[in-house]
Amino acid sequence: MNPRFSHQRNRALTLTEVLVVIFVIAFAVALLLPALAAAKRKHARIGCVSNLKQIGIAYRLWEGDNNGKYPMAVSVTNGGAMELVATGNVAACFQVMSNELSTPKILLCPEDTHRTYATNFSTGFSGAHISYFISADAVEIYPQMILDGDDNLLVDGKPVQPGILNLRTGTTIAWTKDRHHGNGNIGMADGSAQQVTGDGLNSAVVSSTSGTPTNNATSRWLIP
Repeated sequence: MNPRFSHQRNRALTLTEVLVVIFVIAFAVALLLPALAAAKRKHARIGCVSNLKQIGIAYRLWEGDNNGKYPMAVSVTNGGAMELVATGNVAACFQVMSNELSTPKILLCPEDTHRTYATNFSTGFSGAHISYFISADAVEIYPQMILDGDDNLLVDGKPVQPGILNLRTGTTIAWTKDRHHGNGNIGMADGSAQQVTGDGLNSAVVSSTSGTPTNNATSRWLIP
């Protein structure tokens, strides 16, 4: 039997067809990129809120074993961090709760590009591994007091500096633009966490100092 040969030839794509294919691919990519970026931002926001919820749970567990007080209100001699917190030492407060926190990785916001994860709570652990401020005056019996939150803050238009921030009545506070698309996350003394806008943050500050035992409506926030 003689083999059969096809007389059909494989036709190459014309230049026009190649350009059409490239255009379709580029158009599809252009449509997908914003959606992917939005999904990434949402994932980072959820991750940050999850971190603050886990930190809130750690606080509640710790105070449950320490007469209803957070580390900021318990002396170092009794296993707390009160004296160290008074100097602006954020890391010390989290070190006290290391058993409840389990891992220092939850102290870093997924969108914080200026810091790195710590591998443990001892060797070299410092504010360089922490993305969240702490309210030194937060107490569990006032559930709507702000406990902690993203530290990318602007106070009266200026970026905050590491140390103690005395947040007085009338102070204008906002989020910087480098995390969460200009919004931010806060944790409350009852263990909850939420994302808020700049206006929402200012409202939360007013609510958290209303009727609470702060000095002249002043909140002390520790910035890492």
